[in-house]
Amino acid sequence: MSEKPPVDPLALENQVCFALSLASRSVVAAYRPVLEPLGLTHPQYLVMLTLWEHEPLSIKGLSNLLQLDPGTLSPLVKRIEALGYVRRSRSAADERTLEIVLTEKGRDARELALEVPTEMMRRLDMDGEELIALHATMKKVIAAASKAPH
Repeated sequence: MSEKPPVDPLALENQVCFALSLASRSVVAAYRPVLEPLGLTHPQYLVMLTLWEHEPLSIKGLSNLLQLDPGTLSPLVKRIEALGYVRRSRSAADERTLEIVLTEKGRDARELALEVPTEMMRRLDMDGEELIALHATMKKVIAAASKAPH
């Protein structure tokens, strides 16, 4: 009977943080060619996904949904606006609030984007059940990390 060598708790290949970081960079890189026909980067795609579901939104509302700093979002929205997908305008309810709304081109882009999830499943060689399980695990990790003392 052979003994297993001791596991090094500081070995890079044993670090969850390294695996998460590498997975994140790899998945975002895999999105790049898939999003190219839309002219969007991955962060811009996340903004568009949020707007397709919740428009109109203020920067603050978008910031809350994406859990990103408003200062990070403003340049992203400006670049998406330059693509013609969104328009920023003053809210009729509160002129102090700048709302982000989809343009016709932005709404039409949703049809092209419907191909993205299927193509990403193909590129990642994962089926729907595997992605649902992975998503559930990631949500558990996010919730636990959010509760951890900072």
